[in-house]
Amino acid sequence: MKSFKYTINGNVYKVVINRIEDTVADVEVNGTPYKVEMNRPAKKQVVTINRPAQTTMPPLISRPHTSSGAGALRSPLPGIILEILCKAGDPVKKGQKVLVLEAMKMENVINADRDGVIKEVKINKGDSVLEGADLIIIE
Repeated sequence: MKSFKYTINGNVYKVVINRIEDTVADVEVNGTPYKVEMNRPAKKQVVTINRPAQTTMPPLISRPHTSSGAGALRSPLPGIILEILCKAGDPVKKGQKVLVLEAMKMENVINADRDGVIKEVKINKGDSVLEGADLIIIE
C-alpha cells in the first residue's frame, strides 16, 4: 500500500494505492475507492549496479583475522588513523600515547597497554581500520 498527497488546482487529494494486478489498480482518493484501468501492466523496476574496475592498490582496511597474536595493540573501534606517535624500535611505557584514532567523529587516544619496544607499526596515517585490527606490535 502506497500513499501520496497531490495538490491539483489548489485542491489537496490523498491517494492510496492498495494493490495493482496486471492492468487494474485499486486506489482510494480522499477515502473514495476506485478501480483504475491502465493501458499496460505496471513495469517492474530493474536496477543495474556498475562496479568500479579492480585496482592493484592494496586495501586500506586492516582486517582483524590477520592478528599476529601476543603483543598486538588492537583497535578498540572501527575508525581512521589520524596520528602515529611512535615508530619501530621506540621504547614505550604502559599508558604512553602511541596513536590517535578517529571514530564516530571523535578523536580517541590509543595508549600502550604494556611496557616494551615497538616491534612493528602495522598501520599508516589515514588508514581505515576495523575493530580488533592489529595496530602496533609491542615486544
